[in-house]
Parts: sequence; structure tokens; C-alpha cells
Amino acid sequence: MSKLLVALSLVVIVVCHQACTSNQETQAAENQKSTSANPLDFVISRVKSVDYPARAGAFPRSLEPNGEVRKVPSKDWTSGFYPGVLWYAFELSKDPAIKKRAEEWTWLVEPEKTNDRTHDMGFKINCSFGNAYRLTSNEDYKAVILESAATLATRYNDTVGCIRSWDFNRETWDFPVIIDNMMNLELLFLATQYAGDSSYYDIAYQHAKTTLENHFREDNSSYHVVDYDPETGEVRMKVTHQGISDESSWARGQAWGLYGFTMAYRFTKDSSFLKKAQAIYQYMFSHPSLPGDLIPYWDYDAPDDNKPRDVSAATVTASALYELSDFSANSNMREHADQILANLMKNYTVPENAPHPFILDHSTGNMPKTDEVDVPISYADYYFIEALLRQKELDLR
Repeated sequence: MSKLLVALSLVVIVVCHQACTSNQETQAAENQKSTSANPLDFVISRVKSVDYPARAGAFPRSLEPNGEVRKVPSKDWTSGFYPGVLWYAFELSKDPAIKKRAEEWTWLVEPEKTNDRTHDMGFKINCSFGNAYRLTSNEDYKAVILESAATLATRYNDTVGCIRSWDFNRETWDFPVIIDNMMNLELLFLATQYAGDSSYYDIAYQHAKTTLENHFREDNSSYHVVDYDPETGEVRMKVTHQGISDESSWARGQAWGLYGFTMAYRFTKDSSFLKKAQAIYQYMFSHPSLPGDLIPYWDYDAPDDNKPRDVSAATVTASALYELSDFSANSNMREHADQILANLMKNYTVPENAPHPFILDHSTGNMPKTDEVDVPISYADYYFIEALLRQKELDLR
């Protein structure tokens, strides 16, 4: 009887081992299938699979804790990203149905062209109308770009040499300028190209030079907010609003600086901008807290018990590095950008059948307020597709 039980036990162990091994192999095969998908095909598939009709006040920004889409009005700084995602998807696919959706969402951003209460005109208008004009040459889109640039220029203070970022928190700040504002300069540079009005170029150029002078520490990490005296132009304080502390290195802020100075060099060919972008890159990729997959934690100085990733910082970084690698002899820049995109596809995409309109997961919006932590966010998707397009362009050369 004992021998029979032993024999049966051995059979059960062998069968269970074979079943478990088979399940593991099947799961591994499924994982390999999902991670080996062509990123461009995945993007187009995601955009096509979700019917998210254009509605005023319903721009998809992120996911709420209950899984619902966080919908925002056009005045929100993120409103231009979803139209931009659609324009990039159209650029990839040439699908007229995607183009139609892009047009519908883009025109819902138009009221922002006269909104002089924000510095985020570039995010809202350049990502939507900028791509629309670039891909269609429709003069109606250009007219909105030019009016938006004129509106943004009203926030420039010649004494400070910068565009004012925010109007809130006036009891603390007199003239706050955030590193994010570097991203809005592209709208002004393009406005000079489109209209021949050099005043836009001059404002953008001076803003970049002032930021270069005052926003960076000796190690080339960036402060988030620099507050100026609007009457004298003197720096009043250097603080954070979204980093872990005033002296920490907020990850998306480093990415904004990397991208912003690379873009500023494209338009101005000022070598100091190129050198700063290269120095920011060196800081980021030599930082001991950068994870092995190159997807940064939300702040480079975040403690071990407070370390959600920020995929949006990674996508901005990758997109910037493709352009910066074109201006630099450092082949590691291209390799790092490729690694970021490969790792995003492998571990950070949403499920293919996700019912919402997002592509990537695990971004961090505002950690100090515990808001939009470890969720899909629209700007991560936008710069992800932009990075893929830049990668494709370099591959075709």
C-alpha cells in the first residue's frame, strides 16, 4: 500500500510540474508577444480602438482613482495634448478618420488663443494647432498660432527677461518662472518663422538666456520655480512647487529643461543652450538614483519609501534625446532614448483593450498633493509618440 501511494505521489508531482511549466511557458510567450509588438502599430491600434468623441470641457487628462477619465476644459494646461496625440497618430497612419477626430478636438482648444492668464500657450496651442498646421498647411490653423503667440507675449517682462508663469500664490511670489516654461518658447520661435515678426524670437531667446543664468545649480540640476522682483529683475527666491523639496531635482523638471534647451538651440544655434542640454543629460544619466530601466522616480532625491515612477518624465527625456543626439557626437544619447522606448513598451503600456484613450501607464503628476500618482497621463502619451516619430525619422536616414 505504501509503495502504491509513493508511486501515485510521484505521478501527481510530475503532472503538476508539467502543468506549471506549461503555464509559465504560455505566460512567457504571451508576454513576449505583447512586448515585441511594433510600438507604432500599438499606438495606432490604441487610438483607433477607443471611441472618445470630441466634446467641450472633456479633454482627457488622466485617470481618476475610480478608473474614470479625468476630463478638463480647454483652459487646463493639458488640453492640447490629446489633439496632439491624434495628429501624431494621423501622421503615422494617414487614416482620414483619425484626422477628422484631430480636427474636431483641435478646434475645441481655439478659445485659448486669447487667454492671457496662463503661460501654457505652447502646450495648449502648439501641440494641437501647431501640429495641425505642420501637417495640413491650413492657414486657419496658422492664424490661431499667431494670435496665441501675441497673447503669450503680453506676459513677458523686459526687466526680468522672462515670461511670467503663474498668477496664483501672489502672497508668496511676485513674478514666478518655472522650468516648464521653456517648453512654451517653441510657439514664439515658430511665430517669428510664420509671420516674420522678430519680437517673438527676441522674447523666447531672452527667456531662455535668463533661465540658463538663474535656474540651475552647479551640478546642472534645476530648480522648479525662480521668483523675480518684477521692478528690478532680481531673483527673490528659488523654490519648488512639485518636487520633494526646494533643493531636490524634480524629475519632470529636469526633462523640461533638457527638452527646452535642445529646442532653443535648434532655433537659435546658441552654443550655450546646446552645452546646457548636454550638461543636463549628463546629470540625469549619471545620477545614482536613476533606475536600471531609465524610467525615473518622480524626484531624483525621493526617499526609498516614496518612489513612484514618472513615465511622463521618461517620454519627454526620450523625445529630447533623439533631437539632442542629432546635435551631439555622444552616441549614448541615442542608445538611452532607444532603451527608454523599449522599456516603456515592455512594462509601462496600458492593456490593449483598456476602455480609456490613454497609451502609457505609471506617470506621476503632482506627488506633493498626492494627485495623479501612478496613472496614465495625456502628456506622457504625447511625448511618447513624438519620440517614436523622431526615432523613426533617424532610422530612415
